[in-house]
Amino acid sequence: MAGEIPTLSRAELEELQLERLRDTLRRAHDDVPHHRRAFADAGVTPADLRSLADLARFPFTAKADLRANYPFGMFAVPREQVARIHASSGTTGKPTVVGYTQADVDTWAEVMARSIRAAGGRPGDLVHVSYGYGLFTGGLGAHYGAERLGCTVVPVSGGMTERQVQLIVDFRPRVIMVTPSYFLAILDEMDAQGVDPRSTSLEVGIFGAEPWTDEMRRAVQERSGIRAVDIYGLSEVMGPGVSQEAGETQDGLHVWEDHFLPEIIDPLTHEVLPDGEEGELVFTSLTKQAMPVVRYRTRDLTRLLPGTAYPAFRRMQKVTGRTDDMMIVRGVNVFPTQIEEQILTVEGLAPHYLCVLTRPGNLDELTVRVEAATSPYDDGLGSALAARVKHRVGVTVRVEVVEPHALERSLGKAKRISDER
Repeated sequence: MAGEIPTLSRAELEELQLERLRDTLRRAHDDVPHHRRAFADAGVTPADLRSLADLARFPFTAKADLRANYPFGMFAVPREQVARIHASSGTTGKPTVVGYTQADVDTWAEVMARSIRAAGGRPGDLVHVSYGYGLFTGGLGAHYGAERLGCTVVPVSGGMTERQVQLIVDFRPRVIMVTPSYFLAILDEMDAQGVDPRSTSLEVGIFGAEPWTDEMRRAVQERSGIRAVDIYGLSEVMGPGVSQEAGETQDGLHVWEDHFLPEIIDPLTHEVLPDGEEGELVFTSLTKQAMPVVRYRTRDLTRLLPGTAYPAFRRMQKVTGRTDDMMIVRGVNVFPTQIEEQILTVEGLAPHYLCVLTRPGNLDELTVRVEAATSPYDDGLGSALAARVKHRVGVTVRVEVVEPHALERSLGKAKRISDER
């Protein structure tokens, strides 16, 4: 059955992981010059892997390695055997390019079908896909997975928010797949059109591509009446569908560990941390053909926990932030999600915000620009948020409360930080 979630014991899963990991390391070493050099520099060969714990002896892969081997240097098969190419936007340098054989595309469709089923989707559902299509993996990953599960797919992509609302009202989808920040824009447009968000056919929202908080979940569910669940992935490892939150538990994302092997490391010492401790998430692919990845550093911060809805598969806690999104303000580490949590506790503020970093003198300053929920608004909203951030996060911020809809809306991943130093 498409999207069926395997029911195997933890011991059976680990036996499968070890078999697949050996094959991945062998192919990476034999067919990708970068990995062969990296293994040699670390003094290891695929034969050194005798247990899953031995993976810690192997070198990490980072985004810089993919850029250094741009465009096709990380491929383990001839380019002619690559069925599809995706890439990042490349806004901070050369894009990171990833390739898929036809077998990889099929695997991706299957783990996405599994994810949609875990979220609460079922064959025959109408699925409204608002992730962007193109080089970004979100749209096509969601699309192929929903089709594999046997759903009817509406490939809307991002943008043209008025039409998004019209199609939701007219087509009556049960499931929407979208970034949480863009879903907020869709809800705002519903309000503008006089559509009660709780009156629509939507029952399940599968939100990914950016960190979002449980406070955001509660606010979205209350406003829209849907069940909001988290999906996780990244193009370097596969795309969306690496892990998925179960709709019935909403307690973290089960990692599909028969395809993706997770580790948590200390981002500074690189030591592998035990389950339950927070650190940086690292992935090794177990079944990818075109571009196997070995210990890829995601920069995402989370922890691994025992499985619940699917006991063999460990859960990862919702991502709390990224090591490269962390703001250090006068010695205090601050993540945008921490600011978001406090915004959602102040009645009268909307969850549309931007963290602006400046350095007017010798010290950094953080200004939070946040929209009021209504106009006119209470002049005390800014001071209320600043007090909460100081008390809960431990940093002094300036708060600029702006009119509703004053901040630019994101059609994909939300921009939460503007560094003007």
